[in-house]
Amino acid sequence: MSKGADKHQGRINELNSFGKDLARRSKSHCELCANHGVKLFVHEVPPLSKQPEFEHCIFICETCQSQINKPKTLDINYWHCLHSSIWSEVPAVQIMAVLVAKSIAEKADYAAELLDQIYLDEDQQLWLEEAEADLAKKK
Repeated sequence: MSKGADKHQGRINELNSFGKDLARRSKSHCELCANHGVKLFVHEVPPLSKQPEFEHCIFICETCQSQINKPKTLDINYWHCLHSSIWSEVPAVQIMAVLVAKSIAEKADYAAELLDQIYLDEDQQLWLEEAEADLAKKK
């Protein structure tokens, strides 16, 4: 296996080690859409650090993950769940919800309204700005 593949697999293993704690925190529900009884995946909220950080991880379902990973497939009707997750007490969930809301705000009035209502503290605002910059680099 190549060095890059080994490094990638090592990161995945580290992320998966957060699974039990994320399941406990989320009560085995998707932290974005609240879906339960489905397979959940560890998702890192950007920007990514060299080492995976628990505080930057959320537990999400396959539907949320696939739409986040393939922004062109976003179904704006699916994301009405942001009405709850954008108010999460978990900063990573809140930042991810804001990122999704921003990506659909032009097409979804409810997302734009949520963004008008949301308050982020200084640290969260900085995290959001860094996440947006990181995502913009990848486009």
